[in-house]
Amino acid sequence: MRTDTLRFGAAYYSEYLPYDRVEKDMEMMERAGMNTIRIAESTWSTLEPQDGVFDFTHIDRMLSAAARHRISVIVGTPTYAVPTWLVKKYPDILAVTQHGRERYGHRQNMDITHPDYLRHAERVIRALMEHIRDVSHIIGFQLDNETKSYGTAGPRVQRRFVEYLKERFPDPNDLNRAFGLDYWSNRVNAWEDFPDVRGTINQSLAAEFQKFQRSLVTEFLSWQAAIVREYAREDQFITQNFDFDWVGHSYGYQPEVDQYEAAKCMTVAGADIYHPSQGNLTGAEINVCGAIARSLKKGSYLILETEAQGNIEWLPYPGQLRLQAYSHLANGANSVMYWHWHSIHNAIESYWKGVLSHDFSENETYREACRIGGEWQRIGKHLVNLQKKNAVGVLLDNNSLSGLSQFPLETTGAHSYNAVLRWICDTLYRMNVEFDMVSSAERDFSAYSFLIVPALYSAPEELLTSLARYTKAGGHLIVTFRSGFANEDLKIYADAQPHILRECLGIHYDQYTYPHGVTVKLTDDGGSGHPAESPAHDWMELVSCDTAKALAVYGHPAWERCAAVTENSYGKGAALYLGAFFGEELLAQILRRFFLSHGLHVPDTQFPVVIKRGTNDFGKELRYYLNFSDSEQLVPHNGDDGAELLDGKPVKRGDLFTLAAWDLKIVES
Repeated sequence: MRTDTLRFGAAYYSEYLPYDRVEKDMEMMERAGMNTIRIAESTWSTLEPQDGVFDFTHIDRMLSAAARHRISVIVGTPTYAVPTWLVKKYPDILAVTQHGRERYGHRQNMDITHPDYLRHAERVIRALMEHIRDVSHIIGFQLDNETKSYGTAGPRVQRRFVEYLKERFPDPNDLNRAFGLDYWSNRVNAWEDFPDVRGTINQSLAAEFQKFQRSLVTEFLSWQAAIVREYAREDQFITQNFDFDWVGHSYGYQPEVDQYEAAKCMTVAGADIYHPSQGNLTGAEINVCGAIARSLKKGSYLILETEAQGNIEWLPYPGQLRLQAYSHLANGANSVMYWHWHSIHNAIESYWKGVLSHDFSENETYREACRIGGEWQRIGKHLVNLQKKNAVGVLLDNNSLSGLSQFPLETTGAHSYNAVLRWICDTLYRMNVEFDMVSSAERDFSAYSFLIVPALYSAPEELLTSLARYTKAGGHLIVTFRSGFANEDLKIYADAQPHILRECLGIHYDQYTYPHGVTVKLTDDGGSGHPAESPAHDWMELVSCDTAKALAVYGHPAWERCAAVTENSYGKGAALYLGAFFGEELLAQILRRFFLSHGLHVPDTQFPVVIKRGTNDFGKELRYYLNFSDSEQLVPHNGDDGAELLDGKPVKRGDLFTLAAWDLKIVES
């Protein structure tokens, strides 16, 4: 979605304030150059304090003050945290999960398929939309909040799951055959005998239930979007703040939502990205999660939540808040909004701090936000709607994510798919090789010169055939271990691995193990002077070359005859296979050689200086130079002649400029 203005602001809740200071807050936001707030999504119990009794006092107060201070508003539907009276009236609204019935207290504890929940959710959404429908400075609507199925698996949901299976398998014998349910006598001979799926030991059935739960999220968000669309103006957008796999911060692809399907009902994709800070700030999470968000609608997206001060350990160093904000824009975001404006004085998120601390006074974070806002008011029209066209695509697949949570790698556990994804993406990031994410639902990959396929454990034959066809036609395919192993139902293919891709990759294998005391070493380092060997970890396949050339083998007497990394010519294209998990430095060396040998330029400048490129609304190239370190960096400008936007000074190709710690430059060529 294209927009005229960069959106800068925060989530705001007058409902949470210890005293009324709405006017003061809006004045401070305006002074900081903030132009947008996000409201309402978590306040159902204030908006509807009793069944059918609505109170818009807080909504009206925030909308009125925002208008006076020229601040636009995004309104969230308040459905992700249910009020006490609703649960008292319908106790079974609380979801039944793998661990039994949920208890009241935390958010997102309800069954999103429950008819009484849906009826009351629709009523509060319609009441809110009717009340605000004529407010001119409301620019868009957010559906719910970081929506999932919340593990709902009660009797009604399981009955729906059986009906879902019947559509695909009218005859239960076909289900038994597809999922291999003869194992341990799990066979279902009549639909009425279908057992509680929560106890299954069959990973095919478990993964199918996870897929079904993801479809419930798509259904729920589409249902909300249809209601909101009845009231929304043509100029108002509909979005959702998608979040990501979580390991104490945003990490990788979300396992509980099919974001590509869910985003179809929206005008623009939104995202919540949180990441380490201080000495652990690398920008890698902004990069990989931003690439996912950008791919959902194939264009610019909104950052609806990111950290200001955030968790206690996330308090940014001076300069980091600004660096983070520009990093989001450099990835294609059209907004940066903080969760949240003011720090909360009670309850579970009291120490997840906003822009302001608990005393509401100006602080370092606020003053740095003022700097960001001032710069964006001045140069924002040059930064908005950044269009990115990358030569490298990275395939994303929900089914493989589910499959590798069922059959994880050794030490990376439930995050094994995302660990492989981050291994690839973080290495590319440090090399300054930009990439797009590509849905595995696609079949035409010809827009990319290079396509990287991380851990495609679960793959229908049609997708594998498409990958081989892409390569044969002149594409450059990079595939990691654990790809082409099982079909879409997690049933393992019965021929030599990797299924269908064997000819394209020029290899086969039938054994694999967890490496202990094993290294991966190059057969030829090309005289690069870089490390030619790295410890293997988590997974290794004992690869035999058919037509491929071994680029690396295993440094262990038991396995030294086996290839770890191979390259194969196939038709007009070429395929690289990574048969083991090993260090990022060696991976970068292998990828660099493959890229360069097939015509892709790899910058000499490497992390901690990150280079991002795109085209702005004036048809000019922007180059962001971002310094993710606490030391000064000397950087050459390798683009065309232009001007640095922040200081207005001319820049010529080959000019050197200095990046201070946690600082940046933007060159418009």
